[in-house]
Amino acid sequence: MTFGEQPAYLRVAGDLRKKIADGLLPPHTRLPSQARIREEYGVSDTVALEARKVLMAEGLVEGRSGSGTYVRERPVPRRVARSGYRPAGGATPFRQEQADGDAHGTWESRSEQAEASVAVAERLAIKPGDRVMCTRYVFREAGEAMMLSTSWEPLDLTGRTPVMLPEEGPLGGMGVVERMAAIDVVVDNVTEEVGARPGLAEELLALGGVPGHVVLVVQRTFYASGRAVETAEVVVPADRYRVAYHLPVR
Repeated sequence: MTFGEQPAYLRVAGDLRKKIADGLLPPHTRLPSQARIREEYGVSDTVALEARKVLMAEGLVEGRSGSGTYVRERPVPRRVARSGYRPAGGATPFRQEQADGDAHGTWESRSEQAEASVAVAERLAIKPGDRVMCTRYVFREAGEAMMLSTSWEPLDLTGRTPVMLPEEGPLGGMGVVERMAAIDVVVDNVTEEVGARPGLAEELLALGGVPGHVVLVVQRTFYASGRAVETAEVVVPADRYRVAYHLPVR
């Protein structure tokens, strides 16, 4: 489909998007009303409404109850580190960054035993319903929730060991590689798949987003001799953060 064949609502949304990017519609400015869009672009009410929906789905504008639709403040994306390197001590990338004196990051976690869902079981190569240790994290930067993470570890591997709880015990918070080594499991590979999707309602509530906002999703799995020993899902708001990888040269 050529540009000239674009649906009318996409052409209208594209022009409004350009005005926002060029500063003609700066942050906190009210978006032209549906009637104004209809008159200015010579389109139907349906086209005007769909164009506004596109901008809302992209996170460029937000609706305010009883007031209208306004251009959102566009944050400068900040970096979330993902690294193939671990310094002595084995801290996670987030904890490495917080060692910087200018950093203001905190995190909280909660672990509980659970049954593996079909998706988690597939990633861990276990049976649905098998027992896993599920740990949920909320990472904050200067008090603002900036990243969610949920990890799952098969309890037939870590159960009844000192590392059963990822954030407690002598190796609490040290990372998967170091914790597994303590029970003679040598992690030799890790994979990460990065994708994007609309945030779930509970995710956006925790991260301070609005319905329709897109999140980046990193699915990470650690392996030892081909066996998956931990899998996790990391969720980051796409409009506020970029995932940065630092990988070693071999």
